[in-house]
Amino acid sequence: MTEQAIHDARQRRIRRQLRRGSGLAAATDEGVRRVRHQRIHFVSTFDKPMLAIVLLLVVIGGLMVFSATWDWSNQTYGTASGFFVEEHLRNVILSTIALFFFATLDYRFWKRFAIWMLLFTIVALILVRMYGELKFGARRSFTGGRLQPGELAEFAVVLYMAAWLGSKSARVDSFVFGLLPFMAVVGVVSGLIILQPDLSSAGIVALTAGVMFFVAGANLAHMLAVGGISTAVGFIVVQNWPYAQDRIANFMAGLSDITLTDYHTLQAITAFVRGGWIGVGVGQSQQKFGALPAPHTDSIFAIVGEELGVLGAAVVVALYIAFAIRGFQMARIAKDNFGSLLCVGFTSWVIIQALLNIAVMTGVVPSTGVPLPFISFGGSSLMVIMIGVGLMLSVHRVATRPKPTSERRSDIANIDRSWRNRRSRLSGAGDRAGAAPKR
Repeated sequence: MTEQAIHDARQRRIRRQLRRGSGLAAATDEGVRRVRHQRIHFVSTFDKPMLAIVLLLVVIGGLMVFSATWDWSNQTYGTASGFFVEEHLRNVILSTIALFFFATLDYRFWKRFAIWMLLFTIVALILVRMYGELKFGARRSFTGGRLQPGELAEFAVVLYMAAWLGSKSARVDSFVFGLLPFMAVVGVVSGLIILQPDLSSAGIVALTAGVMFFVAGANLAHMLAVGGISTAVGFIVVQNWPYAQDRIANFMAGLSDITLTDYHTLQAITAFVRGGWIGVGVGQSQQKFGALPAPHTDSIFAIVGEELGVLGAAVVVALYIAFAIRGFQMARIAKDNFGSLLCVGFTSWVIIQALLNIAVMTGVVPSTGVPLPFISFGGSSLMVIMIGVGLMLSVHRVATRPKPTSERRSDIANIDRSWRNRRSRLSGAGDRAGAAPKR
């Protein structure tokens, strides 16, 4: 077989591979012209399972927020739907717009802003400690609780960790260039959040970053060291804050006698007991009338259990499981490490937060204030989570969209040039000046 015949056979094989991977009828000039005129519908590029999961969670959240606030809204706004329309529905609409905006743009565009986002978050955490609104002995927010830098920190750490750990120059398994920078970043951000004080958000930041660090290829011994140091720091913090000691003491007492647990957990368990298997019906909760603290935010899963029962609560848990499965599937098909770590980070962030909220409401862990993702009422909390989902959708869109015609031709041309120039990379008599060519 001649050299030209081998070259032509190679090109035909390349065209067949491109045809199988992209669904082209043929990799000929006529086929290229057909592909050029094809228009892929914008909506079809989105990951429909993830959109469906998020939409269902948001709809359930809207229903529960309305149910939990209609009486208070009637007293405050003069109408049962006033709070829902003016606050929650506005937040949902703005967050949905943000989701599609970030899903439309290429996620790699935001990589260059990761370090600036982290620095801005650190400054915001310092300012909220100095000038934030004082509520229940803590300074955690601005503008009436709508803007909480601690929630922004959770997003910023995921973005920065994905950019750093996903870079080609990252040496994740190194002690000096991997473990120490990781502990410095997580330690500074978590430490500033603890000073608010907000132990739950600090824990979410540390756990999410730890998952990303492990997935990126961290040394197992380093991970064990981080776990040991985190446990020691947590023990010291608890020993120096009476309110944390009280919560742990009440939790331990509740393990032997549920009536001795803290008030919040006891009321949440009462809501689940009243709900039974099928619930008392939407809008029929009694615990929301003054018994449950923050029924539309931290305690909303208890309202779900009371009004929709164990079956309704199980549906919510199943949706979070589906979110986790789909999120990690999206991480596997990402085109680069940055996109893969983004999906891992945001998926872990949502699941850790959901597990912590559900665990508190069911008395599995000591009481703490954590909203339920997509379901609890919130301004900045819902916004940053929806933006995170938008970036995950962008990762999926970039990974699954077909290459432009120009890129396909470039792939064939590059391989073609590689074949034609193959002999020039080999040393031999034919490469020397005046040498007779080999036949």
